[in-house]
Order: sequence, then structure tokens, then C-alpha cells
Amino acid sequence: MALWFLALSFALVLLVFDSAALDYRLIMAGSLLPWLDFLWGPPWVMHSVFFPVGMMVAVMLIGWGRRLFQRRWLGLPIGVFVHQVLAATWTSKELFWWPSFGFSLGPNQPSVPPTAVAVVLELIGAAVFVWLYRVLGFHDPKRRDLFRTTGRVDRALLR
Repeated sequence: MALWFLALSFALVLLVFDSAALDYRLIMAGSLLPWLDFLWGPPWVMHSVFFPVGMMVAVMLIGWGRRLFQRRWLGLPIGVFVHQVLAATWTSKELFWWPSFGFSLGPNQPSVPPTAVAVVLELIGAAVFVWLYRVLGFHDPKRRDLFRTTGRVDRALLR
């Protein structure tokens, strides 16, 4: 379900923040980061709200006094937050607020959706990428290069 997370994280953050200064590549990377949880079994630490909050605090402390560093790297925790919204981890109190309600995750853990649902979500992600391509004018090589090299979008296209 990579397209679902990549496209929707890009689009949602673009629509909410309406910022040309964010690095949308890092937001998309952050939206895939919680998948690392599956290397150790079912979703766990990276699907907890405390993981992106901790990342955000780390970025702010590491970048203390360097505003551009902070603005750039905040894309990772923002992407993780968007992943949690899109994966509906907030529906599991034990997982989302882990370890606030104990270290056990309980029986109601979110899992990978059935294949038919995953295919539909991927198709939605592909459609959103087509929409982004058109809206952001990526047919223009200059705009594509701006995004490829900096992760930014053309400021003239925003509100």
C-alpha cells in the first residue's frame, strides 16, 4: 500500500499547510517509516503517538537555533502522524497510546487490510498522484526538478 501512504501524505499536508517551504519528500518518507515496525512483528512502537512526538522533540532539540534545519526535518514526524491517520491506528487505544495503558497491545491490533481493500487504496493513491501531477504542474521540467532536488513545490501554485 505504498501509493496510498505516499500520495495521500503529500496531498493532505499540501492542502492543510499550503506551504512551499516544506520538503514533501521527507513527509512521504515519514509516511512509510512506520512500516519498519513490521520487521519485528505486528505494529508497535512506531504506530504509537509517542513515536512522532519524540521525533518532533528530537528534531527541535537537535536543530536548536537552526530554523531551516528544523523546518526541513519536521517533515519526517509529520509524515509519521499522517501514516497513523491513514492507517487508522488511532482506533486501537492500546496501540496508539502505547505504553500509557500498559505494555500489552491486546487483541484488537490493526492489521494489513484484505487484498481487495489494499488494491482499492492503491488505486486511490495512484489517482491522487495523477491529480498532484496536474495540479502542481509537474509536466514543466523546472517544477519537476525543483521537487526532485529540494522536495518543494512552486510557490506560485499555492493559495
